[in-house]
Amino acid sequence: MKPKFGVVVFPGSNCDHDAYYALKKIMNVETVFLWHKDKNMQNCDVVVLPGGFAYGDYLRCGAIARFSPIMNSVIDFAEKGGKVIGICNGFQVLLEAGLLPGVMIKNKSLQFVCKDVYISVENRNTAFTSNIGKNKILKLPVAHGEGNYFADDATLKSLVENNQIVFRYSSKDGIFGDEFNPNGSTKDIAGIINKNGNVLGMMPHPERACDAVLGNSDGQVIFNSIINSLTK
Repeated sequence: MKPKFGVVVFPGSNCDHDAYYALKKIMNVETVFLWHKDKNMQNCDVVVLPGGFAYGDYLRCGAIARFSPIMNSVIDFAEKGGKVIGICNGFQVLLEAGLLPGVMIKNKSLQFVCKDVYISVENRNTAFTSNIGKNKILKLPVAHGEGNYFADDATLKSLVENNQIVFRYSSKDGIFGDEFNPNGSTKDIAGIINKNGNVLGMMPHPERACDAVLGNSDGQVIFNSIINSLTK
């Protein structure tokens, strides 16, 4: 039986329907919306925090969304081992909620970046990446103004030691360098997981690269990995 996905909707979310369409219509899994004022998780097996500008991204990105009623349920769900994926603004919310370490600051260019990027898969032994082939470099779109991941030295050391860095910006051949990093993110970090391996945050948008009609379906492998990890 395939898992059930829930897509959280905050005021200002603008990728919620993208995620819903990708999961329900492309990946063919049961998918529901989870309203930010509700606490009922509707028996979902996976929770998606989508991209957008939750609450207008006032104060800091994700800082207000972190206090939405639904987030208490999401935190409890994650702490009990439930699978959570935060995409772009959703990643920022996870950081603000303390479900992932570190912070997001403004892009190094101080400009909004919207383009396709390549990401190298640094850890394939996760529920989110197990279906990604060896040496496969993913091409996914980014769209953000504050995607510059930052953490102190101790946190970065811990991320490396615990193999929590899942995705890094790279060239299409897996080469790292400032020219391939769209936002100045420390260590070219594009996505990380928590120590328990059940919470993933990533800046690129896999849901925008699922439909073959758009010319790119690389995002499917991430959702397929999640589905396969939970399919009974």
